[in-house]
Amino acid sequence: MLGLVVCGGSRHAGAARRAGDPGSAAEAVAGLCRRRREHLCPMPRCSLYSLCLLLCVLLPLYNNASEPEGPAPDPAHYSFSLTLIDALDTLLILGNVTEFQRVVDVLQESVDFDIDVNASVFETNIRVVGGLLSAHLLSKKAGVEVEAGWPCSGPLLRMAEEAARKLLPAFQTPTGMPYGTVNLMHGVNPGETPVTCTAGIGTFIVEFATLSSLTGDPVFEDVARRALKGLWKSRSDIGLVGNHIDVVTGKWVAQDAGIGAGVDSYFEYLVKGAILLQDKELMSMFLEYNKAIRNYTRFDDWYLWVQMYKGTVSMPVFQSLEAYWPGLQSLIGDIDNAMRTFLNYYTVWKQFGGLPEFYNIPQGYTVEKREGYPLRPELIESAMYLYQATGDPTLLELGRDAVESIEKISKVDCGFATIKDLRDHKLDNRMESFFLAETVKYLYLLFDPNNFIHNNGSTFDAVITPYGECILGAGGYVFNTEAHPIDPAALHCCRKQKEEQWEVEDLMREFYSLKRSRKSTFRKTAAGPGLWETPTAGKDASALENQKVMNIKKDSRRGVPLLRCPSQPFTSKLALLGQVFLDSP
Repeated sequence: MLGLVVCGGSRHAGAARRAGDPGSAAEAVAGLCRRRREHLCPMPRCSLYSLCLLLCVLLPLYNNASEPEGPAPDPAHYSFSLTLIDALDTLLILGNVTEFQRVVDVLQESVDFDIDVNASVFETNIRVVGGLLSAHLLSKKAGVEVEAGWPCSGPLLRMAEEAARKLLPAFQTPTGMPYGTVNLMHGVNPGETPVTCTAGIGTFIVEFATLSSLTGDPVFEDVARRALKGLWKSRSDIGLVGNHIDVVTGKWVAQDAGIGAGVDSYFEYLVKGAILLQDKELMSMFLEYNKAIRNYTRFDDWYLWVQMYKGTVSMPVFQSLEAYWPGLQSLIGDIDNAMRTFLNYYTVWKQFGGLPEFYNIPQGYTVEKREGYPLRPELIESAMYLYQATGDPTLLELGRDAVESIEKISKVDCGFATIKDLRDHKLDNRMESFFLAETVKYLYLLFDPNNFIHNNGSTFDAVITPYGECILGAGGYVFNTEAHPIDPAALHCCRKQKEEQWEVEDLMREFYSLKRSRKSTFRKTAAGPGLWETPTAGKDASALENQKVMNIKKDSRRGVPLLRCPSQPFTSKLALLGQVFLDSP
């Protein structure tokens, strides 16, 4: 399949550039991509549709559902039908509407979360909750018959809520930071280790805030925010966080600070949570971390691991999981730094035909016992984001190289096998579900500029909900860390439920605040219930500015955009990805 996805258009683009005709280059790339997509064939049925009903850590070296000798996959993977959920939105993005509809039917009939298994809180959230939410929001586009009240109701949404509720006991800790594992039937097991990785604590706000917005139950967003704040309060004096922390005591257990494994998606969710929710506080938190990361971990556009309290280098290695960072930099507009780091990572890919799990930067070679490449998506993900931002054909070359490497090295009769060792290209009998959920998806989107995911607002769907008209499908999708796209507009479709609950919470907070301080008076205004008014006499400029910020934060919870341009009225501009486009005359 992959060989038919890639367009290999960089050679044509290069020839056109040498001729001095960038327009022809774009046409050549677009034309070749289109021809290749027209011949796209589905993934072999054994690798996606037959085996994944039984296994979700697929066994691609076996062209049947029998298990080889050796340890069996995690039983939780069987119960979740994890690959079906994880790969569902990939089917729609690749245009396979029929299979999307069929898998939705299978999931409704077969998935049961009331099972006695221990599950990773992190993995269940990003793959199961995230996958179900994305599929729920894309159901109408895929031609699935949706029930009345959609997107505020629906079977996939109810499944996502059920799965998320199974995770809530993990958050019942003194710090608000969750345990790493929970039993789906019994909750947190007695004696469960309180040590959790940073990413396992800070990677919930995208899914849980979406769930709260759609269901009207604030508990999900509340626990996700409390976990984020727990990590924020635990950062070191130089602004860094470690790798593992005790969620009961709040003490750091592993004090290595970096952007890779164990930490990565925490930073990712601060940015994506800020974009999804238009939340200035989350973005401010990330920007503070970003300063510390640049000051202490960045060396020649590589990012090393350092001691979180001292900033001294502890591991001069590049991890393949870190390759998401250039894409994240592009989301905050730091394109130049993103491209420099991306090119460093690309040189490693060119050296081995993939990214080894660990790469020793000073030695320029793999780290012992970390030579494998499990078909991870992170570098391809960054290429997709950066290509959307720059249109640089170098990024298409990476895509071409990725497809050729995966096709040549890992393709087998029944899927694509993990590369056990990049030095000799030995294979392992395993295909992770993230290959279908992320790697294939990002490769396809890199070469499909007209995919609905890349919509720039030129088209949209108007949906009537019990709470009024709702605009969906206009673009600006936010991907969770498992590449499940969330339509940010959907968070406002059911907001009446959320607003009513928030108004009660706001009034209670204001009541108790009034009891503590009699210097302020409470009034209701046309701008919304519950705005504070304080005497202006003696109030300095700083205090007035702080008051404005407080009111902005309060407004943002009711769906008012935080990033506004006061020079023009809203009706005279259209904002897309941070750019302002004036109305045509």
